[in-house]
Amino acid sequence: MALLHKHYLELEPPSLKDNTADIDRLAKALRRVTGTWPVAPVGRAGRFARTMRQAGYRVTATLAQGVLVEVEPGDAGARPPEESWAGRAAEAPDSLWGAEGLGVALDIGSTHLQAGLHDLATGDELAKGTCLNPQAEYGADILSRIWAAAKPQDMQRLHRMLVKAAADLVEEMCGRAGRGASQVVGLVAAGNTTMTHFFLDLDVQSIPREPYIPVVNRPAPFYTVDLGLPLAPQAVGWCLPNVGSYFGGDLVAGIVAAGMHQREKTAILVDVGTNAEVVVGNRDWLLACAGAAGPALESGVAKMGVLAQPGAIEGVRIDPQSLEPELKIIPQADGGAARPKGLCGSGLLQLLAQLYLTRVMDMRGKFLVEDHPRIVRTDEGLGYVVAPAGESADGRAIVVDEVEIDILLRSKAAMYTILRTVLLEVGLEFEDLDAFYVAGAFGNVIDPATAITLGMLPDLPRERYVPLGNSSLAGCRRLLLEPETRPQVEAVADKLTYLELNVNQALMNRFSAARFIPHTDHGRFPSVPVFHG
Repeated sequence: MALLHKHYLELEPPSLKDNTADIDRLAKALRRVTGTWPVAPVGRAGRFARTMRQAGYRVTATLAQGVLVEVEPGDAGARPPEESWAGRAAEAPDSLWGAEGLGVALDIGSTHLQAGLHDLATGDELAKGTCLNPQAEYGADILSRIWAAAKPQDMQRLHRMLVKAAADLVEEMCGRAGRGASQVVGLVAAGNTTMTHFFLDLDVQSIPREPYIPVVNRPAPFYTVDLGLPLAPQAVGWCLPNVGSYFGGDLVAGIVAAGMHQREKTAILVDVGTNAEVVVGNRDWLLACAGAAGPALESGVAKMGVLAQPGAIEGVRIDPQSLEPELKIIPQADGGAARPKGLCGSGLLQLLAQLYLTRVMDMRGKFLVEDHPRIVRTDEGLGYVVAPAGESADGRAIVVDEVEIDILLRSKAAMYTILRTVLLEVGLEFEDLDAFYVAGAFGNVIDPATAITLGMLPDLPRERYVPLGNSSLAGCRRLLLEPETRPQVEAVADKLTYLELNVNQALMNRFSAARFIPHTDHGRFPSVPVFHG
């Protein structure tokens, strides 16, 4: 029996109607021919994708024992195979680790990397750690980093700095656990599509360009040493599959963490970061979408917004009589008190809800009170002094004005509109949801009552809201400890339908109605007080 099998394929080029990733496009065609999905070694995926594009998607693919070992332009069936191909199948691990040694679950966030170190035999978490994503020096947003990686040498630089940050994080966790990085035999990682490509050293330039085609959506397991991660010599890594350019493995991990793919009843998952990413469905179907609703809540827009770090105000309570605020501030790493630097997302939302409930401002976000020491006039209209200059970390007053409030109300309106639109697409109402999962740091700290007061989240029974924390990391942890469930996870990616939220009149009408607190239709929010006059 021949070791190598060549297949000439004429593939349909990608388009806006079919934005399947290059390697997945090739793999699907080969599955139709061979009956099985081939393994594409991560280290060669970028080169294979370039060949496909340059050849107009008319290529010859060579398989060795189910492993894609070469892609050549045109019909190359008559060419003799290279002898060195015979051993290449071994370069792509076809199974994950056993139950001995250590494993790492890794969330590759665009702002932070978070990880957990686990004993694979017991499942115990031995250490956890986090660090800033060093790529932030090229820009806080993903697009800035993609532009910064336009040249091959720059792409290599951004790849290496990300891998080094991950390696340092693993080393630091192992040190605290009294173990060595050489004992780590398995790694499961997840990130958005761009972060996954940076981590695996795959070209990112096609991701933001029409028709928005990643190199690969279902990366095969790989030897971590090939990425430059100094773990055990035969340590195997796996990145969770992406669904498209704007729906990454971190969201697939969230679905796994919530168990949505196994639920009989319909649930929804919301992860608020740079975008608001939403998944609704159950074990039979899953629909996903993403939209811009997060920047103001992540400090990307709000002037007084900061990341959730020491000194960030994460909670606000306003006395209804004196209108004086009581602040909850994230302490220093050693537990010591920190002076306020600004408000993180949860603090901003709680401040708005409190200003509304105490009648300091109306449903439009306009101040009703002017004659009070906490209310000041700024270049952007009236503002509320959250912390005077003498109490802040930098000696400048922390003031939230009407322009900033309007930006926040637009963000909350976008969030509610996205949720409403995705449910209408499948013929459901909020009341039909059995569970409402809220992921990310936002899910950890947001008070559902606050979000409901503002009209950001629907007015559902509070027990239906389930905070997941870092659902990306939780999903990676589950896959790390249960590697046999990997086929189920890849099936999740196959099952997902992505909904493109086109700007249409109906969507814009919903957005306009949601810009008020809590909404122009108070009947949608029966638990929120209604103020007249």
